[in-house]
Amino acid sequence: MPLRGKKILLCLTGSIAVYKSALFVRLLIKAGAEVKVIMTKGAQDFVTPLTFSTLSKNKTLTDLFNEGSWENHVMLGRQADVMLVAPASCNTIAKMAHGICDNLLLAVYLSSTCPIFIAPAMDEDMWHHPATKKNIEILKQNGNQFLPVNNGELASGLHGEGRMAEPEEIIKYLEDYFSKKTILKGKKALVTAGPTHEALDPVRFIGNNSSGKMGVAIAEELLSRGAEVQLILGPSPIEIDKKIKTERVISAEEMYEAVMQDFQSYDIVVMAAAVADYSPKNKSKQKIKKEPGEFSLELIKTKDILFEAGKIKSAHQTLVGFALETENEKENAIKKLSKKNADIIVLNSLNDEGAGFGSDTNKITIFDKNKKEYNFPAKTKREVAADIINAIIQYRNE
Repeated sequence: MPLRGKKILLCLTGSIAVYKSALFVRLLIKAGAEVKVIMTKGAQDFVTPLTFSTLSKNKTLTDLFNEGSWENHVMLGRQADVMLVAPASCNTIAKMAHGICDNLLLAVYLSSTCPIFIAPAMDEDMWHHPATKKNIEILKQNGNQFLPVNNGELASGLHGEGRMAEPEEIIKYLEDYFSKKTILKGKKALVTAGPTHEALDPVRFIGNNSSGKMGVAIAEELLSRGAEVQLILGPSPIEIDKKIKTERVISAEEMYEAVMQDFQSYDIVVMAAAVADYSPKNKSKQKIKKEPGEFSLELIKTKDILFEAGKIKSAHQTLVGFALETENEKENAIKKLSKKNADIIVLNSLNDEGAGFGSDTNKITIFDKNKKEYNFPAKTKREVAADIINAIIQYRNE
């Protein structure tokens, strides 16, 4: 059973849907999970803390300061396997998005290191309000995962979207999540990310606008599915999860050497880095001085890392490349898939809104060697990473 022994921190906010959470706790306990419950004052207006203390067999937590003692909110969010806010009211979602910390739930959220799941519950007009949509987008970009809302009868008496997912649906969602955490267990994955900088002199370089966000999101997603991950990261300020082995490089040559060092040991290789195609032929040891007239720069090709990897990959390996195109996108991506002997190509088009360097979103199309094509709308890069890993798993299972 996926939930057996899992530590679930259930957070309840001020919504009529909190009555469903009593059944949800019973289902969690029946599935073998250990449950601790946090309630806001708004949630207590609907159901008493005693109800959840009885069902969970743990004291329900309501305040940072209770009977002269201090609740260790830091450890609550570190010891749990997941933190689930269900129901998540419009008010609490807004506070979470903007870092407001005026109750125990929010203090735990802001200091939590475990995955966060959010099951919204509100009236349809609140659900569709632009402010709510912006708050949800902020939370998604911060790595929080949202459960879909249902369409049905709401507290206002109206019918529409905004109804919290049913307890059985949330249980299934959590079971799927914990099952995914082991799907790549025992597999080794290599990911490249970020730009490369090709030095002109000690202070200048040729580079590009890649932030490394997409590649890092892929590395994090592979880790969440149970893989052992090695990340090779070009110049980027992004902080990396300590569970991901990371080697930082600067130039295309350094990235090539790092990729080839132990290439055959990896089951999955994802080349998400924006590697420079050209490098200065002559690199000055001293800063180049500005002189009158024109300045000419001679460039030489860098090693094509994806092509070199495709030449030596073995049958057990899945090689994934990226194609950033501005014209004839599909044709060029499929051509690259064949030419580089890759198994999967992820196409980005700079003509698509929500795609490109530096943004928090991306819009991709995936092509694989089996002539399958997957099209996706613009999503956060964390969601895009999940789509890419899903495609890799499906390809490997065919």
